[in-house]
Amino acid sequence: MSRLRIFSGLLFSVLCYSGETCVQRYVQAQVPEKLPAGYTICKVNLDACGPRHVYLSSSDPDFTVNTDGTVHTVDDTNVPEDGKTFWVWVQDQRGHKWKVDVNLSPVDQKSSNAVLRRTKRRWSPPPLSVMENQQPPFPKDVEMISSDSSVNFSIYYVIDGPGVTTEPIGLFSVVPNSGLLRVHYPIDREQYPQIIFTVHAFNKYTNTETDKPLPITVNIKDENDNAPQFSSRLFYIVDEQCDQGTIVGTVNATDRDEPNTDHTAIKYSLLNGTDLFFINGITGVITTRTNTLDRETQEKYFVRVEARDMNGQANGLSNQGLATVVLKDINDNPPTFKEQLYKAEVLENEANVLVLRIPVEDKDQKGTPNWKAVYEITKGNESGNFWIKTDPATNDGLLYVSKPLDREKQNKINLEVMARNEAPLVRSTSSWMKIPVELSVKDVDEGPEFSVPILKLKVKENIANGTLIGTYTAIDPETKSSKGIKYYELTDPASWISVVETTGGLKTTNIIDRESSFVYNNTYNITVKAVDESQKTGTGTVLILIEDVNDNVPVIPPSNLVVCAKDGIRGSTVVEAVDYDETPYSGPFSFELGKGAEGKWKLKNLKPGNSVVLEQAEDLPNGVYKVPLLVKDLQGKGEEQTVTVQVCDCVSDGVCVPQKISSKLGVWAILAMLLALLLLLLLCLLFVLVCSTKGEKLPMTDDYDGTGGMLLKFNTEAPGEEVKDPLLMMPGSGLDTVDSFKGGATLERQFMSASAGGVYGQKAVHGAGTYQSGTMGYMTNQSTLASGQFGGGHYSTSSYNKFSDMSNLETWRTNELYLDNKLTFLGEEEDGRFAADLLRVYGYEGVGSPAGSVGCCSVLSEQDTLDFLDSLGPKFRTLADVCTSKQ
Repeated sequence: MSRLRIFSGLLFSVLCYSGETCVQRYVQAQVPEKLPAGYTICKVNLDACGPRHVYLSSSDPDFTVNTDGTVHTVDDTNVPEDGKTFWVWVQDQRGHKWKVDVNLSPVDQKSSNAVLRRTKRRWSPPPLSVMENQQPPFPKDVEMISSDSSVNFSIYYVIDGPGVTTEPIGLFSVVPNSGLLRVHYPIDREQYPQIIFTVHAFNKYTNTETDKPLPITVNIKDENDNAPQFSSRLFYIVDEQCDQGTIVGTVNATDRDEPNTDHTAIKYSLLNGTDLFFINGITGVITTRTNTLDRETQEKYFVRVEARDMNGQANGLSNQGLATVVLKDINDNPPTFKEQLYKAEVLENEANVLVLRIPVEDKDQKGTPNWKAVYEITKGNESGNFWIKTDPATNDGLLYVSKPLDREKQNKINLEVMARNEAPLVRSTSSWMKIPVELSVKDVDEGPEFSVPILKLKVKENIANGTLIGTYTAIDPETKSSKGIKYYELTDPASWISVVETTGGLKTTNIIDRESSFVYNNTYNITVKAVDESQKTGTGTVLILIEDVNDNVPVIPPSNLVVCAKDGIRGSTVVEAVDYDETPYSGPFSFELGKGAEGKWKLKNLKPGNSVVLEQAEDLPNGVYKVPLLVKDLQGKGEEQTVTVQVCDCVSDGVCVPQKISSKLGVWAILAMLLALLLLLLLCLLFVLVCSTKGEKLPMTDDYDGTGGMLLKFNTEAPGEEVKDPLLMMPGSGLDTVDSFKGGATLERQFMSASAGGVYGQKAVHGAGTYQSGTMGYMTNQSTLASGQFGGGHYSTSSYNKFSDMSNLETWRTNELYLDNKLTFLGEEEDGRFAADLLRVYGYEGVGSPAGSVGCCSVLSEQDTLDFLDSLGPKFRTLADVCTSKQ
C-alpha cells in the first residue's frame, strides 16, 4: 500500500469552457502553505478532448503535469499568503495549443472548514539517458530505480511496456531486488528517440503493489552517425547572359541526427566552377559570379556540391552531389544571310510561282521563337507583285510572284528583303539584317489585251433585238495592233448579247429584262474572249448597267385575306401591292374599288402608298368573297385585279375559327348519302332474310336412353323456312342433367351438384333465346349456356343475360368440349343406337361425297342450337372413328 499524507484543505473549483478548446480556461485550488515534493494540487479535466492525444507542460518548474492532467510538485514548495499563479499548456497533435490558468491560494490552518488530504511523495526520477550505438559488451548498467515504499516494505521491481514487452522488445531489464536498470543491445536514436516504460513496485511477501506504477522516460542520446542527404534534385535553369548575382537555385539537404545540434548543422560548398558560380554555405543558394554565360558557347555546366554537418568542420560527416546548371536561350543572335546579294529570273504573266529561296543562319536554339525567321520585303514591292513566307522546316525565305509581271513595262526589279525573329532581340547590340534581291523579267509571247479590263455600258431594258450597244476591242501587246484578232462571247448567262467576230461589236439578241433573275443590282455581266493569229487568247468583262422602264404594273400577291366578324363592328383587312419596277415607275400606288363591289366594301386610307385598308360597307354573312380592285402605279399605269376575302369568326386576328360540318351540302354529297343509306337498307334486308329461315325439327329415337331428338337444317344455303330453335343448355363439367327434353321447344334441367366456381340448387328453365335463373350462388367461367354460347360472367339470383353478348371464341370452346364427349360416346356404342335420319342437302361440295358436308357447326347464330348433335346418324360415324383414339 502506498503511503498517504494528510494535508489540510484542498478545494477544486474547475470552470470548464466549451468552444474551440477541450479544456477549462482556469483551475483554482486551496492548498497548504508548505507543499512537499510529489504533492497533488489539482487536475486539468481532459474528458472533453475525447480520443485526441494531447501534450501537457507547466510554465512553473516547481510543478509537473502528468498525462492524465494531474498537477504535482517537483520539490518542496511554499505558497505565498497572496497565492501563487502559473499555467498549464495543452497541445494536441494538430498543433492547437490552449492555456489553462492555475491559481493556488493557501488554506487557513485554523479554519474549521479546511479539508484534510493525505498525499505521498512520488518516487519519480528525472528522465534517464542512454547513448545510441553503444558498443559491446552488454548488458550495461543505466540507473537505479527506487520507490518510497522501500522504506516500509521489502519490495521487488517489475517493468513492462515499450523497450521491455513491446518494440523494441528486451532492450531494458531491471534487477528485481535492487531496481538496477540495464540495457541489453545498441539502439538507434533515429528510430527510437525516446522510450517510456512503466515500473511496478511489489511487496515481496504479499505480491501486492506498494506504490502506484511509475512511468520512466529514457531519452536516447544522439551520436553523429548520419551524413547529410540531398532532399531535392540538383537541376537548375538560368538565362544566358544574366546579370552577376542572379539566383540559379537552392541546394537542400537534411540530416537525420538530433535537430538543433551540431550534428545537423549543415554547411554547403562548391568543389568546382567557383569562377562562374557561388553558393551560400548556410542557405545553400547558388548565384552567378559573372554575366558572360553564353548558351551558344556552352549550354550546360556541371558543378559538384558538398554538404557537411558539424558546421563544416573537418570531423563532420559529408555528402557530395553533382548539380546541373542549364543555360536558357535568349534571342541574342539575329538571323544572318549567307550571301550579300541574291539574283533570280521570273517569266512575265506568271503568278503564284516560287521565284527564289533565301537561306539564313541563326545561332539561337532551333525551333524556338528566338530561331524562327520572319521575312519582309521592305523595298521594291509597291505594286504588290511579290510576297514572301518562311519555310518552317529549313527557316529559309520563299519569294513568290503574286501578280503577273509585264516585261514591256518593266524588265528588271530590285527588291530589299529583311529577316527578323519572332521574338525580339535581348541583350544584343546587333540589329535585323537586310539583303538586296535582283529579279530579271523574261519575255513571253502574250495573248491579246483588251483596251480596258472591265467595260461598262448603260442600256435601257426592252430595247429592240439587233441593237448595237457598244464595241469591245483588244490589241496584241507585242505588235500594239488589233489586226487579225477575233472576238467571241465567253459567258452570257441569259443569251442576250452577241459579239461581232471581226469588230468586237456587242449587239442584243433577246429582250433585256431588268427584272430577270440573271440581273443583280441592275447589272448584267458577260465575258468576251479575244484570239490572235497565234491562237493566244485574252479575256475581258463587260458590265451592262440596265436602266429601268415602266414595263410592270402593280400586282396584289396571292394571300389569305381574313375579315373577322364581330358583333356590332365591321371587320377590315389590309391589301398590299408590289411593283417590280423601280421609282418613279412603281409606288406609291392608288387603289379603287371595281365594279360590283360598291355598297358591300369600301376602302380606307386612300393616301398613295403600297397598301390600303379594305373593310365591310355592310354586314356580310360568313363566307368567301371576290372583291375587284384597280391598282395603279405612280405613272397611272395599272389594271383591275380580284382579291379573295374570307369573312369568318376569329380565334385571333386573322385566324378563323375551325369550321364545323356545314349544314349545306352539295348535290354530290346528298347523292352519296342517299346511296349509302340505300346500301345499308339492303344489307339489313339480307341479314333478316338469312337469319329468319326456319329449320325443321324431326323427333328421333335413341336406342339406349330413349330420349327424343331432332335433326335441324342449319345454315341453309337455299331458300327455306324460318328457323326458330329452342335454347340449348349443353352439359358441362360439374353439372348433372336430371331431366331430358320436355317437348320440342323447351328444355328443363335441374342442376344438383356443385362446381368449382359455385353452388347450384334451384331449377333453371331455358326458353327460346332467354336465360332465366333462380339459382342461388354463381356460375363459373366454364358454364355452358343456351345456343352453344359460352359465358364467363357472374350470375346471381334473378339475373338475366343475353347470349348474343358472349364471345364467339368461348362459343367454339364450348362446342369443342361437347363434340369431344359426343365423339367418345359414338365411338364406344353400337350403330343400332342411332335413330333414323332424314338426310337433307347441306353444303353440297360435289358428286361422290358419301358423308356429305361436315361443316354443319361452322357458323352458329344467336337462334341456332346444338340439339341436332343428339341424333347424328351413321354418316357421322366415320368422323367419330377418326377423331377418337381407342386404347
